[in-house]
Amino acid sequence: MVLTHTTNHAYSHPFPTVTLAFFLRYYSPQLNPFSSHVLSTDTISSHVDPATGRLHMTRIHMKKTRLPSAVVKLLPTSVTGGGGDKSSYVLETSIVDIKEGWMKTESRNLNYTGVLSVVEQQHYSTTSPDQATPAPYSNPAGVANSLGTNGPRPLSPNTFVTTTFSYRSTLGARKQDKAAAEVTDTEETSPRRFGEWISGWGAKRIQSSIESIASNKTDDQLIKSRDGMRIVLERLRNNGVVAVLRELRRREGKSVFEQ
Repeated sequence: MVLTHTTNHAYSHPFPTVTLAFFLRYYSPQLNPFSSHVLSTDTISSHVDPATGRLHMTRIHMKKTRLPSAVVKLLPTSVTGGGGDKSSYVLETSIVDIKEGWMKTESRNLNYTGVLSVVEQQHYSTTSPDQATPAPYSNPAGVANSLGTNGPRPLSPNTFVTTTFSYRSTLGARKQDKAAAEVTDTEETSPRRFGEWISGWGAKRIQSSIESIASNKTDDQLIKSRDGMRIVLERLRNNGVVAVLRELRRREGKSVFEQ
């Protein structure tokens, strides 16, 4: 079973600024105080498709992760490893088409996938989800010239984003099958004990409970994520990109031109 949760949101900022804020949102807690749980961000690959002009990027984020307390209580410590903060990795892929004015992103957890797999997909666009036809889009003169477009037109003041979370738990599916197959085993091994525990509860019931718990926390997560984006966007709007990056580099004791 896969449980999904979809929401729509609008930022009162033009598309180029929103895409920049997306890539900067984990840059530093000084820029985004809601990103303090992100321990590091590394770019795995980045390239522009010469045929389409689209930017393709893959990044990996290491975050402090705390399993929901309801999940920790629901499962034995042999599965959760106990409570408390742990490190986990999130793989993020993105495609940006600056000419057409859209960006698609996908983030998925690489840890605890046996307990719960979470996939977040986002579609940023200058077009509202309820619009039948795309809104006119172009870049400011400087951006347009650098991309080889035909020149500036009015820039849409808003950027719309549709976010879909997909939750899937497969906890106990294999161990339940294994426990059923090992009916002649008289040794009280951990896999067998866990398999019997899963059998008593019912794997599907446990999986459904875990998916529901995670889905119910989605709204809180989205609020924090959007608050973080809002702060980054306002700082970019008020101070400009170069000034924001220079200030962050200064606080870190680096030259603005250092990589």
